[in-house]
Amino acid sequence: MMRHGCCTSEHNSHSNTKITELDTSPDSDENSCQMTIDNSENILNTLKNLYYDRQMCDVFITVGKKEHAAHRLILCASSDVFRAMLMKPEWSEWHESRIVLQELPQCENVFHLFLEYFYTGKIIITHTNVMAVLALADKYIVKSLTRICVQYMCKHIAHAASHNQLFSWLQYTITCGYVAVAKLCQNYIKWNFESVANTPDFSNFEVDLLCDLLKQSDLIVYNEIVLYNCVVRWLELQQFRLNQLNLPEDDVQEHMQSIVEAVMKCIRFPMMSPCELADLLLSPLLKQYSQILLTRMANAMLYQKGRMNELDMFYTSEEGKMLCTPRLYTCDSFNTTLLIENVPNLPSYTVSTFVFSTHTSAAEYESDKISEWVVDLYPKGVCFKKCFLIVWQGTLEVPERVKSSVRLSLTCRELKEDIKVRVGILLYGTQGGAEHIMQVIQRIHRFNSEDRVLVVDDLIPFEELNPQAGDKFSCLMEPDRKFTKSLYLIGSKRDQLKINIIITPVVNNF
Repeated sequence: MMRHGCCTSEHNSHSNTKITELDTSPDSDENSCQMTIDNSENILNTLKNLYYDRQMCDVFITVGKKEHAAHRLILCASSDVFRAMLMKPEWSEWHESRIVLQELPQCENVFHLFLEYFYTGKIIITHTNVMAVLALADKYIVKSLTRICVQYMCKHIAHAASHNQLFSWLQYTITCGYVAVAKLCQNYIKWNFESVANTPDFSNFEVDLLCDLLKQSDLIVYNEIVLYNCVVRWLELQQFRLNQLNLPEDDVQEHMQSIVEAVMKCIRFPMMSPCELADLLLSPLLKQYSQILLTRMANAMLYQKGRMNELDMFYTSEEGKMLCTPRLYTCDSFNTTLLIENVPNLPSYTVSTFVFSTHTSAAEYESDKISEWVVDLYPKGVCFKKCFLIVWQGTLEVPERVKSSVRLSLTCRELKEDIKVRVGILLYGTQGGAEHIMQVIQRIHRFNSEDRVLVVDDLIPFEELNPQAGDKFSCLMEPDRKFTKSLYLIGSKRDQLKINIIITPVVNNF
């Protein structure tokens, strides 16, 4: 007997076969009843056993000192390169049952995982082996595995940094055109430069890559002298590496001269205070490379003293404007830190207010110029209360409205003149147990008497700090469901929201 509009399902615990019976409409022929059988798990187990038990293998691949048994059919179905290698006569391997592949040592160590993926669709990826797996996936054109590796890298940049893998990730992804991963690596370095500079991986940075990073105005560092000291440490590491090569002394010095000149062009000496510039006169680097540094330091001192008419014409060029532009400095002159405790338990529409001040110039002669700011932070959404608007026709009622947004409002107090600034908002997170800057939001804004407030909505995805608001249906269906801690929360209990606000002047041509 047919049961109209009914769907039945069976599951055989022994065979792992799922049977779904779908009855047709009342008017259809009874013999047209359809049955869908899902035996995919058994099929996958069969393929897996063929590999593990080396059953009916018809090709044997030697990688390093280890031989791997496989099946031509599986290799050809999984990899474009293996398909060409084993099916096209112009390849010497096409009729061979034993093949020797030349792989890098790190790729040899994961080749069994790579091959096993063909049979199971599963693979263990870690921050230490992902580069080797990706290299194999690229070499043998296994696109699905390439996507898996790239997605993994995008989510684990901080792990790579803490395990000295960041530079190799960056170099490989730039070379191979994986723009998304390369961009994330570059951003992590720029936004966490001081911590990266204290890792062994820092010595592996090539001069061109380092210079590209040093030219960026959104590089985050305490101040320029700290950045200078990081670069000096990198130069010392390059000197040590060159000395290990036992090259002629003249060749070493010539090479060091070229890289010192390249990186020092990117150091913003005008952003250093007169005291810091004076201290550099005693540095060993200056004694050795005085021709490269002295002129730049002298012009920087003129900038600090406001003697613009005496500056070399170089400082009116595009490069000169760059050197006179503050980076995102986290020192007290331009920065404040906001820390909100117990964020998950805050009531809706909570607002936290902070007051702070910043310098309007990096030059010492303008050190008395201060701007005061008020920050209102809404981590739990914004509620606009009901109000009445008086217009010429009468009184208009404006109903209450709620906006589900993590909002930051920045107000300039006691504005005496128009000011144009760059606002950097640094958002912190935790990954692998390490706190780091995971996102930076920047705005260029001109504050004046008619526009005293900068509003930034969706500072953080609302659901990150308010998961119950973004998943109400799931909460009703699964009341015991546990939400994962937001990546944007830090602290031992992962319940603190930390934000830095950096405000630096936008420098025009002088």
